[in-house]
Amino acid sequence: MQYAPRPAQKPQFPQAGPGKVPVIDRIPVPAGEKVVFLTFDDGAEKDPEFLKMAADLKLPISMFLTDNVASSDYGHFEKLRDNGSGSTVNNHTLTHPNLRTLSYAAQKKEICGQQDKLEKRFGQRPAYFRPPFGNYNDDTLRAASECGVRSLLLWRVSMQINNFQYAQGSALQPGDIILAHFRGPSELKGTTETQMTTRMLQRIQDQGYRIARLEDYL
Repeated sequence: MQYAPRPAQKPQFPQAGPGKVPVIDRIPVPAGEKVVFLTFDDGAEKDPEFLKMAADLKLPISMFLTDNVASSDYGHFEKLRDNGSGSTVNNHTLTHPNLRTLSYAAQKKEICGQQDKLEKRFGQRPAYFRPPFGNYNDDTLRAASECGVRSLLLWRVSMQINNFQYAQGSALQPGDIILAHFRGPSELKGTTETQMTTRMLQRIQDQGYRIARLEDYL
């Protein structure tokens, strides 16, 4: 795999309102830069073959971990973080609720609770947060800010078992944030996480894109 280098300067993002975090769903990249970004959510599957693949390829992944599924083996995700790829651990709540259905206090408990757990386990407080299902409201943006989050990150493209699903159009666009999940054969109709990721990387290459490290742009 060929990866895009760190940009000469980081892009500008719209400012959030007072006491809120900004929402980012695509990264502004220079004209002609065909780069996309890999994010993996949840953390239910802990496949040793995927660990090996990610380490061999030095695959830069932004992980968004949910405590109630990932915490049975946070060591797995620590290995992914520490494999030399520059991968990072970020916040995806304690229990994966639809935050829009919760009060401000309950949202803050979900977000701050996972900030605290990840800081204790991994040694630093995550800078980025992804709301489950992509669902959020003004309370989410305020709670995330209170919990020390810098930005709320969404996506424009999601990897299914074999192919991408696009929020708009029928192809990747420069700066797309791609969503994948730490999932195994029971949820992927017999496909392994490694097989799914291999297909994803192939689709990215087929469309002439390179992968960049998300945090290099934020």
